Amino acid sequence: MTQQIHKTLGQIPGKAIYTGKKKDSELSIEIFDYNKESVEENEITDLKEVSQSLGKNGVTWINVNGLNNISVIENMGKYCNLHPLVIEDIVHTEQRPKVEEFDDYIFVVLKMLYINKDNLFKAEHLSLVVGNNWVVTFQEADGDVFEPIRNRIRNNKGRIRSMESDYLFYALMDAVIDNYFILVEAMGENIEALEDKLFQRASEIDYTSDIQSLKREILRMRKVVFPTRELVSKLEKGAHAVITKKTQFYFRDLYDHIIQVTENVDIYREMTSELMHMYMSTLSNKMNEVMKVLTIISTIFIPLTFLAGIYGMNFPNIPELKLKYGYLFFWIIIVITFVTLIYYFKKKKWL
Repeated sequence: MTQQIHKTLGQIPGKAIYTGKKKDSELSIEIFDYNKESVEENEITDLKEVSQSLGKNGVTWINVNGLNNISVIENMGKYCNLHPLVIEDIVHTEQRPKVEEFDDYIFVVLKMLYINKDNLFKAEHLSLVVGNNWVVTFQEADGDVFEPIRNRIRNNKGRIRSMESDYLFYALMDAVIDNYFILVEAMGENIEALEDKLFQRASEIDYTSDIQSLKREILRMRKVVFPTRELVSKLEKGAHAVITKKTQFYFRDLYDHIIQVTENVDIYREMTSELMHMYMSTLSNKMNEVMKVLTIISTIFIPLTFLAGIYGMNFPNIPELKLKYGYLFFWIIIVITFVTLIYYFKKKKWL
């Protein structure tokens, strides 16, 4: 990440520099033109078709995959009359989630979260721009959480085809944030599984790296969720010409969702911290048990060693050495001492 940030240091403000890792992503542009009566879906290669689509009646959704194609992104910005700083943020994949309002459009940066094949948390840079009757989304690569939205547009399900572009803007953000719940649930399951392992085999296996890895994943998600809460709050409370009063109510519901995600992330963050404390306490308790056993053993053998030491001295005038049953008496004393100490420890519940 440091190398990616260094790419933008000292550059001219507004200069578009792709800072992501998906440099081989193929460019694809898909367009949905729809209204209440009809829908038209196309994939284009010529950006001239973008200007033609933006002039049609109804709502136009343009989805661009492949942020590494800087020239295409810049040309798209010219067609949509986007500010150069907006273009810079679109391709700067380390940009935190935020919202910026302009006279005739709203620009939002989000992180699309998912779990890869290795069960690791990944974030993809996503930008949304909404204007009057059009929405443009910019993604790093093909593959997203918007397929249910596409199907609703194709099949005319729900109210999306009868609403304006601000509702499509809300629906896309809602799809991204709803996917956060899946990751939060997966994190909760991982915490519970690790907690069970700690109770069962804490002294046998070192779980420090597992706990630290889980904690890092939660902190990474927290860095995404908290700025997202701020931007949704701004949209929910703001008043922009692009967002109608009818759609404003839906952003309130979206704010409730992101608040719930934020609370869950905070809860799991605390639980992860407690896991480390619990793990260290379990190890400490196990060590105390071992030390207690060793201490009891040592305590038992101290008087026995003392007796053996006395009668092991090479002085000829020790009276007990000349007794006929002195050896037997010695063992009787040893056994009595041993049994007495065991009984005492049992009575004190030390054993």
